[in-house]
Amino acid sequence: MDKASAKKRVEELRDLLNRANKAYYQEAHPFISDREFDEALEELDKLEQEFGLATEHSPTQRVGGEPSSEFPTVEHPTRMLSLDNTYNEEELRDFDRRVRDILGHSDYTYSCEMKFDGASIRLRYENGEFVLGATRGDGERGDDITQNLKTIRDIPLKLNTDSPEVLEVRGEAYMEKEAFVRMNENREEQGLPSFANPRNSTAGSLKMQDSREVARRPIKFFAFDLLMENSDQNTTHQKKLHLLKEYGFQVCEHFEVCKSIDDVFDVIDRWGRIRPDLPYETDGVVLKVNEEKFYEELGTTSKFPRWAIAYKFEAEQATTVLESITLQVGRLGKITPVAELKPVFLAGTTVKRASLHNEDEIQRKDIREGDTVIVEKAGEIIPQVVSVMNPDAENRNAPFSMPKNCPACGDELVKLDGEVAWRCINPQCPPQVRERVTHFASRDAMDIEGLGEAVVELLLQQDLIKTYADLYTLKKEDIVPLERMGEKSAQNLINAIGKSKKQSLDRVIYALGIRFVGKTVAKDLASHFQSLDALIRADAETMTNIDSIGPKIAESVEAFFQKEKNQELVQKLKDAGLALEQEQARLLSKKLEGKKVVLTGTLPTYTRNEAKELIEKHGGTTTSSVSKNTDYVLAGESAGSKLDKAKQLGITVWTEDEFRTEIGEL
Repeated sequence: MDKASAKKRVEELRDLLNRANKAYYQEAHPFISDREFDEALEELDKLEQEFGLATEHSPTQRVGGEPSSEFPTVEHPTRMLSLDNTYNEEELRDFDRRVRDILGHSDYTYSCEMKFDGASIRLRYENGEFVLGATRGDGERGDDITQNLKTIRDIPLKLNTDSPEVLEVRGEAYMEKEAFVRMNENREEQGLPSFANPRNSTAGSLKMQDSREVARRPIKFFAFDLLMENSDQNTTHQKKLHLLKEYGFQVCEHFEVCKSIDDVFDVIDRWGRIRPDLPYETDGVVLKVNEEKFYEELGTTSKFPRWAIAYKFEAEQATTVLESITLQVGRLGKITPVAELKPVFLAGTTVKRASLHNEDEIQRKDIREGDTVIVEKAGEIIPQVVSVMNPDAENRNAPFSMPKNCPACGDELVKLDGEVAWRCINPQCPPQVRERVTHFASRDAMDIEGLGEAVVELLLQQDLIKTYADLYTLKKEDIVPLERMGEKSAQNLINAIGKSKKQSLDRVIYALGIRFVGKTVAKDLASHFQSLDALIRADAETMTNIDSIGPKIAESVEAFFQKEKNQELVQKLKDAGLALEQEQARLLSKKLEGKKVVLTGTLPTYTRNEAKELIEKHGGTTTSSVSKNTDYVLAGESAGSKLDKAKQLGITVWTEDEFRTEIGEL
């Protein structure tokens, strides 16, 4: 394909993806599947990189860029004030009285909208294009997180219709409840700690240095305010919300204009009842004077506007009896104590179970079986036990003590240094097997095509496998009788399993499912030790000599291979003929031996992967951020902050031609 053809195809793909984004996120009527979307996005990214066609507002910007070492601070042209809040009717009526007294009349209305439990952010558009996004910070200034915000698909990179030259939008980034639960489940699969609630998760995600990771978080956005330099005297908050929708923003459907404070209380009552059924967390109702012309007269305090207030819902609690404490085994062996409760109605549902989080939390709150406890659902997806009602009661049961063995398989539980959770690290533990096998077969691991969750479930149900090592003992005749299988499908699966034996050592290490060992760590371990046997023999101290391996990772790897059942698994993989030694890469030269190179920007002819491979073939390594240990920076167009930092540190910066001269290819 030549550049002209590539440009035409790029425009077609961008149009398709922009329409698909709008249909999915704004109109709730998707017209292509997730897989078709991902394939189109992958094709677009490849063409942009190959032919140098990347732009600021391409849909590929949604997937994030290279990690940033820091966030620049930006000043807000208009202060981002927080809201005063109240929990009772009397204080809300006082607010209404103050508004009426300051204005000297009651010729105004109130706008009511949901108060989201997320992170407040500011967006700036110039000539209709998104140019800046920032956190609220201290209200005067915040962090520039533009690249991270570009990954949120609810935030338009270009506005739908004509807009003022400069436009400022305020809104809330948040996570929906179900998406938050799924994200925590995925983190547990990867051996990562789960988040406490959607609000903390959203705020933390937006401050991550790697926008590619932010892109993987299910963050959404509601716009709730619009700032324009020349606003109409008759502008109302209601009109601004309608205008935001026209520009392409999501605004909350729960919005009403009220003529009196009594009407406001009616809204609060109705929304309080539907709150448990909403897909997102809300902790109250925001009340604003609807007519913007009164804002200047009403003024502000040092912290809050006098024309707005937030009514906060009380935390929803109930009292019940904790009948017993059971243990739940997570997908990667985390043991979570669960309170089995006498059923109680709370926040719109009947609650029978509540999380107790971990052993330390139970001991801190002194929770025991048989206690009368307070259960709360505010700010948490899963109900939690807040406290004990009868801590001084006589004849209480004995304090809780974590058992030494896994309740599912009987294996001894372990706790790594610095962690509060106990874990079962037996890969044959029944609750873990399906997830471990699915991970083993996944694209980034052994890449066994056709072995998805449904097929894994069938294999386990029919007792054809008990661990992922058993995949290599399967025969075609074992698979043919399975549901939705036949001769051809069975043979394809057997072929895919056989093909996986040739996967590289780093993929095998990643596939084993060792906690904290992701793809990058697996590559570093394979590169350093060169064989699985050498890795198994290494102790934690030896592993920490590798730059990317910290004590926690090293301890986890050592604990995994010390387990007898894991040693048996590895032996089965050896017997099956997997590649358990690193294939030696053939170097073209040693011109970059021992040198660390950072790539930034878009190169004229090389893709990022091609440049990375060339650096490695000449003995060098690539790193993601510029530091005093960096030897060279290879910079292309739109290099950004990494180039600036390299110049500050006096690091040699190469153009592509200078790089090619250095390695002898020009």
